[in-house]
Amino acid sequence: MEKLIVYTDGGARGNPGPAGIGVVITDEQGVVLHECNAYIGETTNNVAEYEALIRALEDLQMFGDVLRTVPVEVRMDSELIVRQMQGAYKVKEPSLKERFGKVAALKLSHVPNLTFTHILREKNTRADELVNEAIDARLA
Repeated sequence: MEKLIVYTDGGARGNPGPAGIGVVITDEQGVVLHECNAYIGETTNNVAEYEALIRALEDLQMFGDVLRTVPVEVRMDSELIVRQMQGAYKVKEPSLKERFGKVAALKLSHVPNLTFTHILREKNTRADELVNEAIDARLA
């Protein structure tokens, strides 16, 4: 395995509103290695985006020691979160600062070769579908 690619998405209907997360982990050829989603309660889009990222980094631990040497690229359609993770934007919102700290801790302890790429929503369709499935299942 030369690289892991992680797609994450989070969304809230109404912002704030019922929210969900979606995570897809693939290899460099696009073969899906892991998917998950979850309903996370009432919150904002930005909190949901961070929660999806945190869940992805936690789930990556299933790959064990390979994370020490294999690059991991996170692809998100949230420009805000990507720019914050790249250090281009400051994290001002207190609830996001806490989550930013969790991501930093997970990166240090488990995923040292982590990069972030902003992608268009159209390139993140499966993670978005997972978000909507989680919300729909809860509201049904």
